[in-house]
Amino acid sequence: MYFVFLGFGGSIDVAAIVNFVDSGHDLIVAADVNASDLIREVGTECGVDFDEDPSAMVIDHIGYAVSGTEGDHTLIASDDFIKSDVILGGKRIEAPILFRGIGHSVSPANSLVLKVLSASPSAYSANPKSKLSTPPSLTGSAISLVSIVQARNNARLLITGSLSMFSNRFFRSGVQKAGSQTKHEKSGNEQFLTEISKWIFHERGHLKAVNVKHHRVGETDEPALYRINDELEYSVEIYEWSGTSWEPYVANDVQVQFYMMSPYVLKTLSSDKKGLYSASFKVPDVYGVFQFKVEHQKLGYTSLSLSKQIPVRPYRHNEYERFIPAAYPYYGAAFSMMAGFFIFSFVHLYSK
Repeated sequence: MYFVFLGFGGSIDVAAIVNFVDSGHDLIVAADVNASDLIREVGTECGVDFDEDPSAMVIDHIGYAVSGTEGDHTLIASDDFIKSDVILGGKRIEAPILFRGIGHSVSPANSLVLKVLSASPSAYSANPKSKLSTPPSLTGSAISLVSIVQARNNARLLITGSLSMFSNRFFRSGVQKAGSQTKHEKSGNEQFLTEISKWIFHERGHLKAVNVKHHRVGETDEPALYRINDELEYSVEIYEWSGTSWEPYVANDVQVQFYMMSPYVLKTLSSDKKGLYSASFKVPDVYGVFQFKVEHQKLGYTSLSLSKQIPVRPYRHNEYERFIPAAYPYYGAAFSMMAGFFIFSFVHLYSK
């Protein structure tokens, strides 16, 4: 786990952090009230925007945590989680999460960012020490409390606006959500952050592809090229990291494309439930330079992008059929013309 103290030293800047992520490393970014410009710029680079008001906090007069010391309703009890066992684990988080800090919004144009923990519809972001003079810029479920990013290079980031949610105090505190009769002896913070940290650091949801093969049906060797209309087989093995070992990845939506400028063949790969995916198809009646492409993107999993180039040639002149059935009418026309010319010549030469 990497800890970056953004308030110390002069060598840490936005470019250094972005380069760190671009190098494939994972990162947890935790902000708080009065977050620095550096924190905000890092968030913007990752596709999230913290509230512009430096003194703003998330306030919820309905979904707050019942507390004897917090009277401004800035101690939030949230249980609006992302629905993904890959990201949060298979065990349900029963207790709400205690959150006290700043909210952020997620750019809808950025498909790489996901809200993992959202505020309730009654929440808003404002300065709790001053009266509202204008409508708040962040309201309701649009406020993200915790977000994750999976970059195109599969580096993963967690972004949150609360340092307190990582504290031992919040880990051990009991929690009761306003309006609920259920009081939990312990908040869900520890379970939530433990499970999501496993995902952030690739202990879960990490895929790898090995043994990519293709060959003609009935053969085993991989050819240097194919001929149009050849029957071929394509296969790949995909495994998922379980935290301790590589286990077979089982899915029914892995597809292969036979691609040249656009997909000429799109085939769903069948699985043997042991990690092997395969499909058979006919090479299209088009020659050129094709690619076998597998682009697999699924919520919570690292993306797979496989590509292998292969040329496809036309028939040689001696590989075509001797007579083409579709040309029989033309053959008949040619022979009938020859026969007609012979008869006409015979009649013309030997008639009186």
